[in-house]
Amino acid sequence: MAKVVIGVDPHKRSATIEVIGGSERVLGGGRYGTDRAGYKAMLAAGRVHVDRVWAVEGCSGIGRHVAQRLVADGETVVDVPSKSSARTRAFATGNGRKSDPADAHHIAVTALRTPGLHVVRVEDHTTVLRLLVDRREQLARTRTETVNRLHALLLDLIPGGAKRSLSTGQARTLLADIDVVAGDIAAATRRRLAGELVDELTVLDTKIKTATAELATVVEATGSRLQQLRGIGPCSAARLLADIGDIARFADPGHFASWNGTAPLDASSGDNNRHRLNRTGNRRINRVLHIMAIAQIRHNSEGRVYYHAKLAAGKTRMEAIRALKRRLSDIVHRQMIHDATTTRTGPGGHTGATLTPARPTKPQDRHFGQVTTRTHQTTP
Repeated sequence: MAKVVIGVDPHKRSATIEVIGGSERVLGGGRYGTDRAGYKAMLAAGRVHVDRVWAVEGCSGIGRHVAQRLVADGETVVDVPSKSSARTRAFATGNGRKSDPADAHHIAVTALRTPGLHVVRVEDHTTVLRLLVDRREQLARTRTETVNRLHALLLDLIPGGAKRSLSTGQARTLLADIDVVAGDIAAATRRRLAGELVDELTVLDTKIKTATAELATVVEATGSRLQQLRGIGPCSAARLLADIGDIARFADPGHFASWNGTAPLDASSGDNNRHRLNRTGNRRINRVLHIMAIAQIRHNSEGRVYYHAKLAAGKTRMEAIRALKRRLSDIVHRQMIHDATTTRTGPGGHTGATLTPARPTKPQDRHFGQVTTRTHQTTP
């Protein structure tokens, strides 16, 4: 860590900083706006100190705009997790009151005391993937909401309503066959609104198809081979690459499983050795692993064999799925590490992957649940 740490408590329109030395002695501070003039003043105040590092809280959230501007100006920036700074504030002496100057102080102290904090880099293709996959998921949620509204209208227009999996073409056919009694204003309005919802679904389907194709192109350009694993498509691969970033930041598969919430939490006490469900962690990655597990169970794969073995051992259905997700977490970690070692530009399957296939040559070394080509097929 540098001799001077500048803690930054970022907000949308302002940022409060505090400068501390190696002995936690306060050297300065202040509150600045995040507009051009305020940012320039804050940068000038920080550059007074030579051997410095900026510690920004929440560089993947509210602090991203400040952190990226500092990195673009050649500054060294580390990301301070909000939980870490909150823990420092909780154990600080004094009344423990929360204020922007106090938060900036605790952020700086946390950065000074914590080794190995993530160094913020200039946004790269992982940011592009995150933007695209977020957009694709937003479109999917909007489509689900639109379909629910359409079913609510069809329930009043058609006795018993429509079937659950309803395509836009089928919905148009149903609406065309509905006879509205003359003078029934409510039914006529419902049919008109249902027609508008079907038009919206048509537009959403086109956008989702385009977004998925764009994601597939970007994922392929990264050189990642995550899609060789059964149950991972372009959207899941993009989510993994976007949220994980540099896979090397996880020391081993256990750390990765703890981060994504598939590793159970130890709840042992005395001679009672037990674990409980982990409801924390990155829930988006946990969802990707859940979809991957369900896909493995539905097909004749090693994942299905593992799942049924857990059921035979007395596990419940959900416990067997959780065990499979924990196993798949290790496989995803292993695949991303393998991609990182076979690329030219960096970890995570970045652009510049070599033409050497990532598929292991020995059958016993093949990844659990990996989809192989026909010449190397071992999983039906």
